[in-house]
Amino acid sequence: MGNDAAGIRVGEQLSAAHPDLKVIDGGLGGLALIPLMEGYDRVVIVDAMTGFGGLGEVHVFTEPPPSSLFPMALHDVGVEETLRIASALGIAAEVVVVGIEGGVIEAFSDRMDPEVEAAVGEACRTVISLLQNR
Repeated sequence: MGNDAAGIRVGEQLSAAHPDLKVIDGGLGGLALIPLMEGYDRVVIVDAMTGFGGLGEVHVFTEPPPSSLFPMALHDVGVEETLRIASALGIAAEVVVVGIEGGVIEAFSDRMDPEVEAAVGEACRTVISLLQNR
């Protein structure tokens, strides 16, 4: 998955460091995320993104980010559309998206660029901060 594995790596590290935190792998995203968000008052989605800064930069979106920023090759709809649908349905009172700039997302790569790998720790700290400062 190359740099597109950034979200998965964040989830793995958060699960290991904070076993009390509910971490769910949203898989390929899209509409399948909606039922995963039900019943929570705050959801933080972490994913790789493209075209919004330097490689490995971490960005926080409190409004649904444009779908053009997130790889969509295997997703049925983008993050933006999914969050708008969830909001319209009244699911998840608050959703924050943490994006890690992945640059060019290569299919079938078995490694992440060092900048993206280094950003995983920053993204973890960002998620914890978002959850603590509610």
